[in-house]
Amino acid sequence: MEAILNVWNSIMNLPERIPILVYIYLIIGFVLLIKGADFFVDGASAIAKLLRVPSVVIGLTIVALGTSAPEAAVSITAGLSGSNEIAISNVIGSNIFNLLMVIGICAAIQAFATDMEMSLIHIGR
Repeated sequence: MEAILNVWNSIMNLPERIPILVYIYLIIGFVLLIKGADFFVDGASAIAKLLRVPSVVIGLTIVALGTSAPEAAVSITAGLSGSNEIAISNVIGSNIFNLLMVIGICAAIQAFATDMEMSLIHIGR
C-alpha cells in the first residue's frame, strides 16, 4: 500500500504529465476492470457448475458479490487509513439506498396492498 502511495505522490509532483497519465491510467483501469470481471464470472460459473449449483443461484451470487465488492473495498480502505466515519457512512448509506431501491422497484412493478388503519397510525391520527 505504501509503495502505491509513493508512486502516486511521485506522479502528482509532475504537473505537466498529470493529464496524459490520468487518461492512460483510466483506460488501463477500465480494461483491467472488464477483464477481471470476465475472469471472475467465468471462474465462479465453472466452479458452481462443477458443484452442480443451479444457474439461478450462480447468477444471483455473482451479482451480489459484484455489487458488494466495491463497497467492501471502499470500507476496508477507509478503515485501514483511519477514516472510520467513511467506512460506517458507506455501510449505512448503501443499506438505505438498497432498501429504498428494492421497495421502490417492487412498488413500481406491483402496488402494495395496505390496510387503512395501518396508514393512519403512521400518519398520527
